[in-house]
Amino acid sequence: MKQFIAFVKKEFYHVLRDKRTLFILFGMPIAQILIFGFALSNEVKNAKILIVDNAKDIASQKIISKIATSKYFLLEKQTDDIKKMETAFKKGTIHLAVVFPANFNNDLMHLKKTQIQVIADASDPNLATTLTNYISAIVLDYQSELNRSSTAPLQIIPDIRMLYNPQLKGAPNFVPGVMALVLMLICVLMTAISIVKEKETGTMEILLVSPFKTALVIISKAVPYLFLSFINLTTILLLSVYVLEVPVNGSLLLLIAESTLFIICCLTLGIFISIKTDSQQAAMLVSLMGMLLPTVIFSGFMFPIENMPVALQIFSDIIPSKWFYIIVKSIMIKGAGFSMIWKETLILGGITLLLFFVSLKSFKIRLQ
Repeated sequence: MKQFIAFVKKEFYHVLRDKRTLFILFGMPIAQILIFGFALSNEVKNAKILIVDNAKDIASQKIISKIATSKYFLLEKQTDDIKKMETAFKKGTIHLAVVFPANFNNDLMHLKKTQIQVIADASDPNLATTLTNYISAIVLDYQSELNRSSTAPLQIIPDIRMLYNPQLKGAPNFVPGVMALVLMLICVLMTAISIVKEKETGTMEILLVSPFKTALVIISKAVPYLFLSFINLTTILLLSVYVLEVPVNGSLLLLIAESTLFIICCLTLGIFISIKTDSQQAAMLVSLMGMLLPTVIFSGFMFPIENMPVALQIFSDIIPSKWFYIIVKSIMIKGAGFSMIWKETLILGGITLLLFFVSLKSFKIRLQ
């Protein structure tokens, strides 16, 4: 037993001296509990809503006040221009719009019945259904307040309209998300083992003594996988359109161009991981685990980012798949043009350039 205890003590010393092991043992569980606890929530909060008030009377103002004070909605703005509402939906700056007809209060008091139009972005059917239910509950609550002091029952009927996905199919929501997830994992994984494989097989010396510049070495590693990724992209689009019946409502050329930018970004990220790691196993682990969870959690297609704490919302901005998911959904589902997605494109391009230059600076021209 003395020998056994001595070996146990030795292992404890090894573990306690290894900072990476301690981080895995204690840091990872804490980080996962905090992230999952705050980020993974199906409850919708702070959904952006636009009000089109054509009535501007006491009844519409009271309902708007109830919506504004609700924790579920964030009142983006009020307008009486329908075109601004349509533009806001295409840009993705709002999730829901409530339209009050003219003479709203007058019809309610004299005809005892009126309607309000509730328009939701149904490219995410679960989110749209939840938000319309919240609005219906607020309207019903106001209707109940009126009926307590009214001799005749008053009725406000929400006229619900689902944009982009009136049948509330699930495919229009998860196809863009799956595109982002598949391209991210495949592209990063393929390139992550490219340079580190040269290190392990001992052929890195040949690359280092060749007349090629560092930038050309990095680019040459990514080019074959760029063409192979086009095959994946073509396959995904064909399956989406002809099997899952998700049409490309926008420009197909724009979608291909944006997908190419995202593929290049993912390949560059894989190169960066490959430069920073020393073994293929480590590169594969970082590529799979390090990219899978952030893409699923912080891209927005599984869990609403608006629900997360501000720190996690800021962190989600550095995840490339978040911006690609917004771009694909805007082009495929909403039929948006480049003018609606130029900001997301600029951010994705900036991330790509940053990763490339960091990889270039991190590439060591001397073996250790």
